[in-house]
Amino acid sequence: MNDPRDRFYTLAAELLARRAPFATATVVLAERPTSAKPGAKAIVTPDGRLVGWIGGSCSAPVVIREALGALADGEPRLVQISSRPSPPREGVRHFPMTCHSGGALEIHIEPILPREQLVIVGRTPVARALAALGSALGRHVVVADDGVTREEFPTADAIAADLGSAGVDPRSAIIVATRGDHDEVAVEAALATSARYVGLVTSRTRGRVIADMLAGSGVSPDVMQRLHYPAGLDLGARSDEEIALTILSEILSTRAAGARPAVAAPREAIDPICGMTVAITADAINATHGGTTYYFCAEGCRRRFVADPVGALATAR
Repeated sequence: MNDPRDRFYTLAAELLARRAPFATATVVLAERPTSAKPGAKAIVTPDGRLVGWIGGSCSAPVVIREALGALADGEPRLVQISSRPSPPREGVRHFPMTCHSGGALEIHIEPILPREQLVIVGRTPVARALAALGSALGRHVVVADDGVTREEFPTADAIAADLGSAGVDPRSAIIVATRGDHDEVAVEAALATSARYVGLVTSRTRGRVIADMLAGSGVSPDVMQRLHYPAGLDLGARSDEEIALTILSEILSTRAAGARPAVAAPREAIDPICGMTVAITADAINATHGGTTYYFCAEGCRRRFVADPVGALATAR
């Protein structure tokens, strides 16, 4: 697999299969003497790893930072990296070219986020209605209950034995629809995840009993506030399908207010040598002086800093 395009598409397919978020970066314009060419592609993962080639140290830190920002806000962006001043263009983010060789690049960055996930615990008629309607709305539906079969939930994307293997993320919604004697176990497990919505299909009276049991077992009030019971908007639903509709409507109504990004916005630092803003990631180039850690766009800036940190900091000020 020597062709960089093969590596790009193979990695993209692997990440999509795992429902892992990532961003793509594609060079759409390159003016010499930049090393990247139009059509060059790279993938940026949430830990700040860049796989591919979209230019060297002049462009990589910008692309990584902007890609992580795109993953955090879910919005694509077009970045221009150039040493020449240019008139503002709507929708284009301009960054200075820090390499002495000059040239210019325009790079389109697109966040690739997994479909929002609907995780259903239970095999009741309401659970089956939720799975069918969730699939129709384009959700990635996972039924997490021991012993559930594909025949029971033919539209589900996945079947899991429990919530621990359901791949719950901050954009997931979990609905406990067991109507059994151990609802509190499923609810407690759901509240221990990062899901943005946890709902319980029950009566208000039964819901209070379960909430009191969980509070008595040590679940904090802040955590208990995440639980919606009875799950669903009060729309006078009667059938299982109508109840499922009210639950999905409540999930939609709370999405805007409580939505959390798939990837947190990165912390940033200023390279004291070149002044470039860089994302602070696990692999970010850094050096420590006087008990403070400084971050750099490339190894060259780090070497210059290490050679004379006092002088570099004095110049930066």
